[in-house]
Amino acid sequence: MAALRLAAYAQSPDAFEWLDPRSGHDTDPFNHAIEFMTERFRDDYILSIRELTKQYGDLKAVDDVSLDIEPGEIFALLGPNGAGKTTLISCVTGLITHFQGDVRVAGYDVSEQSHITRRLVGLVPQELKYDAFFNVRDSLRYQGGFFGVEPDDQEVDQLLEAFSLADKADQRTRWLSGGMQRRLMICKALMHDPVLLFLDEPTAGVDVELREELWEYVRRLRERGTTIVLTTHYIEEAEKLADRIGILNDGEIVRVDEQETLMREFGMQRVQVELGAPVPDDLSAELDDLDIERLDEHRLELVYRERRAHQTNERSPVDRLMQTLLDRNLEIESVEGGRTSLEEIFKQLVF
Repeated sequence: MAALRLAAYAQSPDAFEWLDPRSGHDTDPFNHAIEFMTERFRDDYILSIRELTKQYGDLKAVDDVSLDIEPGEIFALLGPNGAGKTTLISCVTGLITHFQGDVRVAGYDVSEQSHITRRLVGLVPQELKYDAFFNVRDSLRYQGGFFGVEPDDQEVDQLLEAFSLADKADQRTRWLSGGMQRRLMICKALMHDPVLLFLDEPTAGVDVELREELWEYVRRLRERGTTIVLTTHYIEEAEKLADRIGILNDGEIVRVDEQETLMREFGMQRVQVELGAPVPDDLSAELDDLDIERLDEHRLELVYRERRAHQTNERSPVDRLMQTLLDRNLEIESVEGGRTSLEEIFKQLVF
């Protein structure tokens, strides 16, 4: 909500004098602000990037990237080191101002209307940063002030509680552990209530417990309407959180799709069957069009590409294998299944 207020104020400060604490106005015409901003958020996408290029000498860190992010989704941007993920984020958030192409947040141009877009966007950078002279509570209070948000102790307390920092509120930030500093950075990025939040490697260097806590809070942010763009080297993180996946390599977008679509197109299913008797030597010959491997005397593995049942009238590879085993009166001791991970698909597309 704060982001809506701030964007409205930036567009027409005279109409929203109540945002200025010096004005002496006690009335907060919030409904007018909502109406004002609703009329101006005409873009279907919370983030729209067209032909974005950022070049350093002969190196194109980002090369002709076009991308749309829908409101309320969690979008995972994956890529190896040096792929251009952080450069792309920096162009959107205003850390890089000279680039080619068009970038818009909620319909606002990040170059021409940066006074609005910077208030709509939150960023948790890769690098740990701390305020050497502030304690945790004051760090959050001052952070909101950078975006014109008056200190709200109740909101500060809620963030501290949500990220298990309440008992560190009066501690100097420089003495926090790496994991605690990571939590604080996320709190700071949320102090002005952005509509679009960038998490650049948010769980790098944190323990498993904290990672799970952060994942849960990311889900809660999405539920309340915040759009989240996540970059990560933990592919498991993208698997658990993302609605859509974008893969960036050498500055170019390789693929953007829903996670399940990528799984169906590039993923493989694996089924291991253990028999009570030795695997027949001629089984592979009978099912020669299937990828069947004998693992040991009693176990075999079937590998096949995923597909939807309604896409073909043929019997599935699993059905054919199991029916063949039953027709031969072979006792089936156990069946185990698995599928290609997102990490394996990522490697297929990038390396």
